[in-house]
Amino acid sequence: MYFSESEEWFAIFICFIIVISFIASTIQNIRETISEEKQKHNKQKQEEEKVKELIKYIDTKSELINSVLDAQEKIDGKKKSIDNNNSV
Repeated sequence: MYFSESEEWFAIFICFIIVISFIASTIQNIRETISEEKQKHNKQKQEEEKVKELIKYIDTKSELINSVLDAQEKIDGKKKSIDNNNSV
């Protein structure tokens, strides 16, 4: 089956359109993938910041609890020494 010259040019034109469409589709998919990865990266950074804040909060809370326990031990120690002095 032979094509006329105009049919050949039309077939070549259609092939070029298909190739250009494929390239455009591929570029669009790459852009979407890059955009999604940027969003994931930004979300991960935000989550890391939240975790850092929580760790800082827990550390502060732990220091506060330790200072309260130390103060309570000092008070208990003073009470014992006062009780020992009164019983003697």
